[in-house]
Amino acid sequence: MTLTSMSIEAHRPLDAAIPTEDHRKLLDIIDSLRAQGVSRFVALPQIIVCGDQSSGKSSVLEAISGLRFPTRDNLCTRFATELVLRRGTETNTKVFIIPGEDRYDQEEKESLENWRPSVDIDKDGLEAVTEAALKAMGMSGDRRFYSDILRIELSGPTQPHLTMVDLPGLFRTGNKEQSEADVETVCTMVTTYMARERSIILAVVSANYQYVLQEVTSMAQRADPDGLRTMGLITKPDMLDSGSDSESYWVRLAQNAEVELRLGWHVLRNRNYEQRNSTSAERDAVEHKFFSHGIWAGVESSHCGVAALRIRLSSLLKAQIVSQLPSLVKDVEDGISQCSKQLDKLGPSRESTKQQQGYLLSVGEDYTTLMEQSVNGSYTDRFFGNIKKPDDYAKRLRAIVQNSLHEFAQEMRLNGQTRLLTESDATRDNGSPRSEAPRVPRSQYVKDVAERLRKTRGRELLGLFNPLIVGDLFVEQCDPWRRLVRSLVDDIRDAVHTTTRLVIEHVTANDVVTEVVNFVHEQVGELEIELHAKIEELLMSAINQPITYNPQLTENVQKAQQARHKRAIQQQISKIFALREFENTQKTFHVNPVLVVELLAEGLEPDMELFGSSLAVDYMEAYYEVAINRFIDDISVIAIEDCLVKKLSGLFKAKKVLAMTDEEISRLAGETEESVAERKRLEEKKHVLQQALRGLKTLLQHGPINPRGERLYESSSIKPNKLNEASIVSPKAESVASLPTPHSQSHVVESVEDNTKTTEAPPPEGWQVGVPEPPRDAQSILDSTLSTIKKKKKEKKARQVIDDDMNSPWGAVSSLANTPYLTSAQDDEREDF
Repeated sequence: MTLTSMSIEAHRPLDAAIPTEDHRKLLDIIDSLRAQGVSRFVALPQIIVCGDQSSGKSSVLEAISGLRFPTRDNLCTRFATELVLRRGTETNTKVFIIPGEDRYDQEEKESLENWRPSVDIDKDGLEAVTEAALKAMGMSGDRRFYSDILRIELSGPTQPHLTMVDLPGLFRTGNKEQSEADVETVCTMVTTYMARERSIILAVVSANYQYVLQEVTSMAQRADPDGLRTMGLITKPDMLDSGSDSESYWVRLAQNAEVELRLGWHVLRNRNYEQRNSTSAERDAVEHKFFSHGIWAGVESSHCGVAALRIRLSSLLKAQIVSQLPSLVKDVEDGISQCSKQLDKLGPSRESTKQQQGYLLSVGEDYTTLMEQSVNGSYTDRFFGNIKKPDDYAKRLRAIVQNSLHEFAQEMRLNGQTRLLTESDATRDNGSPRSEAPRVPRSQYVKDVAERLRKTRGRELLGLFNPLIVGDLFVEQCDPWRRLVRSLVDDIRDAVHTTTRLVIEHVTANDVVTEVVNFVHEQVGELEIELHAKIEELLMSAINQPITYNPQLTENVQKAQQARHKRAIQQQISKIFALREFENTQKTFHVNPVLVVELLAEGLEPDMELFGSSLAVDYMEAYYEVAINRFIDDISVIAIEDCLVKKLSGLFKAKKVLAMTDEEISRLAGETEESVAERKRLEEKKHVLQQALRGLKTLLQHGPINPRGERLYESSSIKPNKLNEASIVSPKAESVASLPTPHSQSHVVESVEDNTKTTEAPPPEGWQVGVPEPPRDAQSILDSTLSTIKKKKKEKKARQVIDDDMNSPWGAVSSLANTPYLTSAQDDEREDF
């Protein structure tokens, strides 16, 4: 290779900045993904051209591509147009339609995919092709706007490597050709494109109208409030009065001094009505002359004219693709993973009875596994998630059952008795103050029992009681048990229904969830019948004639009587010695022991009429404590666990599926039309995304690298190939090097092998024009590139002021230098890129 030098005019020809072959591959792969429909599922990096009607948007596209666009003021494009420009040795044009997401009819979709214009775009013009495409898109009805995309591919020796999406022009009010509903439709379409964070917004504004009145400015501000991915494009500067305040305003806007955008502004001077038939060369000459004189000469030359715009947009798109590639790969991988999960849930096609039976066997196996984990409390499957979400707790049946039984035991001990017996002095009692049971003094209750004994007296002697009275008193005392058990069963049943439903929703397709849930819940209902029968059996056993061989019964009676005797002795001693309180203190008294014994005996002598009833109450209370603990355990283990919870995981065993009739299998696993369509949609999406991932892998393997020799993007699952030294310059450096300035020199390398020119790194220090450049390795190119870039950055930093707390850049005035490439704020702060 030999190195030559040439002076660059303010508007150098496109040939001086021919993009590399890697650049073309970069755009071709992204465009192929878009053509395959990947953009329906994942947002792709792109440049969208937006502007109000009559803003000169069509003239901009015409100037960039050389293709004549329709420019009638009353013409309203009713679909997006994708313009794909590529450099090639031969001039070639391809036009076709990419069907929109709302094309559900397969025949209609295939018809659009196979459509080719019957008119010649070179002879008849783009307007004729647009009309033909509109007719093809309107085959299904009279829609005003379409989600389909007209794709125009142009290749030729003078074309840049660039892809843009032209959107319908914005307008505020309707007319005879455009209704008020069309205003909202176009606005929605443009807003949707703008909202995609990987889209660069090329906002076209006309200098012929006030800036604030143009719809595109407010829409771009809402979509990109920080102005990070918006580039402004000013048209019709020649319509301004020379020397006017309005002209000065638009010049300041072009200099990024009025509305500051990270990507800056650009200005084009397009053909006016009188120059409509001029050639591209004549148009460019008039534009060059316009920006070379007057106030517009003060705008950076790299921000004026179509030649600089081609270079700038091409670099922008390339840098945007590179910067978004890692997140794009992740989104595609996530999309594939999500499709796989949904397809797994749908299962294979279920047309025949055998396929349906196999599906149910698979569902049953998954259900059994998850229910066993839920019942056993081993929440190892991802299905159980974490406890932060309400549904995740509902999936953990063992936790719910344990907590419910614990609360049931507390409720039984707190509110399981009909009445709460308290001592007559009301200073101490055995119940909790939180109990809802009414409080009854024990002395009063003993008298009531004595009256009952008197009316039911048999042959028992005075002071004794009929043993049957203990059972009667116990049955009355445990009357709330039935209500508390029913409440427990209701809670457990609701938890079981919820858990089984969540498990089934997780392991089955949406179209069979209802039938499978009903099938399982029918069996749960059968278990509930068995559960209720067991509970009734336990209740009857508990309230029948009291029977127990638990020694705790007599121990409880003894403890109750001892406690009562102790309180009686304390009362007598306090009375004998005139003590206000029975304290644990040492005091000396002179008393007659015989008198003390007599006085104590008088106080402890029982009332024989009440002795029997008091003893009966003691036995009832003692037996209640024994019985309630046994009943709580029986309900928890014999009823809830054995009759219901333990059997849940066996409700969908294989033997149940194999025993089903063909009608039952079809009812449970038969596939609906919606399910068939959903599977087809997911399979198509997965196929498209898998193809996209393969294309992105190719991009990663052959993409450019940064100045350190590291690739600019890398995926965790994709390893790049060896370094490509031809791409040693980073996109940022390449963008800076490729943009013309009034005093810059371009060092262009000419390749003997492919006879093309590519922008290279700066020459080594001391090199002189006309002297062959000495051979350099990648490291020397790297060092030279870094040195040049750092110098430019230091110069820019001297005039760059960034205030993190500054208001939105759309309304701020700043001296921040324009950057004709896309980077992040962090990149600007790093010296080493």
